[in-house]
This record gives sequence, C-alpha cells and structure tokens, in this order.
Amino acid sequence: MMTTGESQLAGSVLMIRPLRFESNPQTAASNRFQSDAEGPSEALQAAALAEFDGLVAALRSAGIDVHVFEDTPEPHTPDAVFPNNWISFHADGRVALYPMEAANRRKERREDIVDRLSEAFHVSEVVDLSAHEARGHFLEGTGSMVLDRVNRIAYACLSSRTHLDALGDFTQRFDYEIVAFEAVDRNAAPIYHTNVLMALGEALAVICDEAIVRDEQRAAVLDSLTSTGHEVLSIDYAQLEAFAGNMLELENRNGTHVFAMSKRAWDSLDAAQQLRLTAHGGIVAAPIDNIERAAGGSVRCMLAEIHLPRVTS
Repeated sequence: MMTTGESQLAGSVLMIRPLRFESNPQTAASNRFQSDAEGPSEALQAAALAEFDGLVAALRSAGIDVHVFEDTPEPHTPDAVFPNNWISFHADGRVALYPMEAANRRKERREDIVDRLSEAFHVSEVVDLSAHEARGHFLEGTGSMVLDRVNRIAYACLSSRTHLDALGDFTQRFDYEIVAFEAVDRNAAPIYHTNVLMALGEALAVICDEAIVRDEQRAAVLDSLTSTGHEVLSIDYAQLEAFAGNMLELENRNGTHVFAMSKRAWDSLDAAQQLRLTAHGGIVAAPIDNIERAAGGSVRCMLAEIHLPRVTS
C-alpha cells in the first residue's frame, strides 16, 4: 500500500483543563463505560482537576509538548476534558471539526482555541463537518475513528455516534480508506467509540478483537493491521473495561516513543503484554480513576494530538 510522508506519532497535544466536570447525562445512554449520571459536585470537580494536572505533569516530564486551555464557565460543557471528539489536526495544516451526538457536547467546539494554536502552528484550512448534525449523522473525531495516518486508513466502529455518511465525508476530504466494523461489549451492547477498543501506534496495534463479533469483519480488521506492518497486541474484555484500548503512542522532543494511558489500564495488562509495550516505547501511566468512572473515557480521549506544521520565524 502506498504510504504518505505523514508521521503516525505526534509530539504535541491539546488538552482542556476541566472547570465544571461531571458525569454527562446526555451521553450516558450510549456510553456503557460511564457510571450512573452524577450531578455537579465540588469534590468530583476537584478530584478530576487533580487527575488532569497530574497527567499533564507526567506527559511534560516525558518530553511531550502539552498545550493546555482552560474550559469556560459558560456554556457548561461537562465533557470538555475530551477534546479529541470535536477536533483533529493534520500534517497538511488542516483542522477538522466534527458533528457530535450530544447537544451539550457541540458547545465544546471553540474557534478561539484554533486561533491561539495558529500562533505556533500553521493552519491552512478549517474543515467543518458539523453540518451533519442537522441530519442526525455523527462522527466524533478520533474517538469515532482510529487513524492510520501513514497508510491513510480510518478504522471505525459504527455506533450511534459514528455514521457512514459523516465518515465518508471525512475520508473523501482527507483521502482515507475506510475499514468499518461493528463491535459490542460483553453484554452485546454497541461500543460507542472505536478508540475504546483499539489503539494504533507506529508499529504496534492494541485491539480487543473479540469485541468484533462478525468473523469476516474481525478478519478484515486484523488483516489490514498486519498487512500495514503492525504487530497486533490483543486485549480481552476485562482489559477493555479498564481502558487498556484507550492509549496513545506519542513521540517526545528527543524522538523517544511514549505510550500514554491510565494507571488502571496499565495495571490491567499482564507482564507479557507490558513487556511487549515497553519494547516499543516508554510508559506514562497516570491515575485518572474519577474521570474514567464518571465520564466513561480515559487518557487517549483527553489528548487531541497536534500534527500541524510548526510556524517558523
């Protein structure tokens, strides 16, 4: 397969520091990883903020360039800590904005963040796909899609948050092929986001392949991963539920590879799996138990990787 000159790994990420974090009742129906909706709580906000700051510090200590923006008091965006669902950044200078299922998540899209980032990175165009919302079609960024940026493949688990219409629009505009499939949790409920069950790095793919229940779809996904030169590390349902599929491989300022994930995800892996991961890079494993429990997302969801070219003086 023809590959591009684009790197799979980013060295810079966007993160949004939570201000009014809470469990979002508008996302609970489709996200089985989310606990029963919890109302506003100063204790939960404080705990989430401490976890967020701890993750930022760990990433920066590992040599990752972290661009932190503060959430805004209004409008209220309880899931603002997960920016990868509304924005993605690409090596050709384009920025994509995405259609979101939950009405209160649509308010997370912020022009001011794009403007601020354009001071350090070159932005050539903003591709706004949010018009799909009016037709009830959604595509929640790199939650809905796991992108192989080198081989131009978008892996997508179809769900109420990931529709073929919006997916096709993205892949046409950004020149990606689609590998779409259906996946369910251990209770046969659809898995809401692709990045919960798989992560794709430079040479390693982590996937809960048993969640892809149709044999032909599972075979197609695994064949695509191996044919593009990826070593496949399978995880089971218990590890999926611990967010072991929700990790992100990055490259630090020294060119060293780093896997970012939660401590819960890391601890769920057995010794052999941990050894296979560390053969490909270092580990940043931060405790974010409150964020995972209340919001049903983990470290990868908190990171919108920045592939934009840097502005040179």
